Order: sequence, then C-alpha cells, then structure tokens
Amino acid sequence: MTTSDPGIPETDRDDARRPAAGTRARRRVRLVAAVAVAAVLLAFLPFVWTLASTAEHRHTADAVPDRPVALVLGAGVRQDGQPTLLLARRLDTAAELYFDERVSVILVTGDNSVEHYNETDTMAEYLVAAGVPADRIVGDYAGFSTWESCVRAREVFGVREATVVTQDFHLPRAVRLCRSAGIDAVGVADSSLRDRTFATVYGWLREVPAAVAAAGTVLLRPDPTFLGDEESGVQDALAGDGTDTGRD
Repeated sequence: MTTSDPGIPETDRDDARRPAAGTRARRRVRLVAAVAVAAVLLAFLPFVWTLASTAEHRHTADAVPDRPVALVLGAGVRQDGQPTLLLARRLDTAAELYFDERVSVILVTGDNSVEHYNETDTMAEYLVAAGVPADRIVGDYAGFSTWESCVRAREVFGVREATVVTQDFHLPRAVRLCRSAGIDAVGVADSSLRDRTFATVYGWLREVPAAVAAAGTVLLRPDPTFLGDEESGVQDALAGDGTDTGRD
C-alpha cells in the first residue's frame, strides 16, 4: 500500500525531490571558485618559499656581510649598446660594493649567444667607466638564466661565496637559486626603481610564475646550456688582490 498522494503526478513528485536548477548552479559556482582559490594559493607557495627561505640572506648595501665576489646578473642591452636601466642600476650597486670593500672581484654574467649582442662585455665596460679596475672584473659569457649563472659561477669559476646583485623583486629567487647551486650566497638589491610603479609591479608579478619554475629547477637541477672546463679568472683576480680564493 502506498502513501503517495494520488492527486500529485509522479513526475512532479520526482522534480520536487531534485535540487532546484538554481541551487545546482550555485554549487557549481562555489566548486569552481574553490578550485580557482586553491590554484592561486598553490601558485603562490613557491613565491612565498623564495621569500621566506632567503629572508636572512638579503641585506642592504651598507649592511651586507663581506664576500669575495659580487655576482651581477645580466638584464639586457639597449640598441645603442648601453646597459638597460635595470642592468645599469645593478652595476652601480656592484661598483658601490667594490668601492666600499664589501667585495674584491665582480663576476658579470650574461648572454653572448648571438652576434652583435654582448651583454657581458657591455657590463664590464660600464664598470670600468665607473672606476672599477679591469683586472677585478671577470666575465661569464654563457649566463643564459639565473640558474645557469649560479651553476656556472660555482662549477666553472669556482665561486664558493658571493653577493648576488639584482633588483629587489628578483633577489629572493636569485639568492635561492644560487644557494641551491652550492654557493654561500647573500644578496643586495637595487631598489632605486621603486618610484617607477609599472616596472616594480610588473617585476613582482612576474616573480610569481618564475618562482614556480625555480622550484622545479631546484628539484630537477638541470645542467647549464654550456658548462665546459673550469676557468681561473675569478681565482686569479682574487689572488692578485691578496684574497683567499677558497677553492676546494
């Protein structure tokens, strides 16, 4: 015996038991929103990791611990052959560290993979024009990325301790990668572009996906495009300055 109301059609009773279309739509929206929030949080985790894991290793120029080598990462050359503004400010910071005797040698690392584009020599010439002796400047012509620059500094040039010089938004990732490459790295940031809102905001936003890639790099530890034989330039420059080379 059934207790169903014979006055209500069976199809209507089934519809009444199903969630309303509006309720189902709201549930789907909530699910999509939750997935999107989770994805954003996951994307930000590597960025937070680079910030937190390097906090004690990032300093101002007047407070950074002494290191034998400053590692200046390339940031492009203009069509007129001069460093971009970002790169020029990095080089100015490195020169300041040299003149303040915080570092003894400057290793400039950049891209010289195509004809008529020599980032490394441009960096060296800029430093010489700023008063840094040429024999205190060493060039790495195969620093095609932050990771490759760090690995080559360690494996090719024998750098064991260094001060990494770049912009403030790039510094956490750069220090993290160099430390993961085996260098006792500290960092100094050029913060002179903070008044340039677009450049600063773009730089920080760019670091979010870049930190994701950096986390993968640290896990996979890919070989540089070019590694090659050891080079003695940094060690020779340090020895000429009377500084302990620290090579293993």
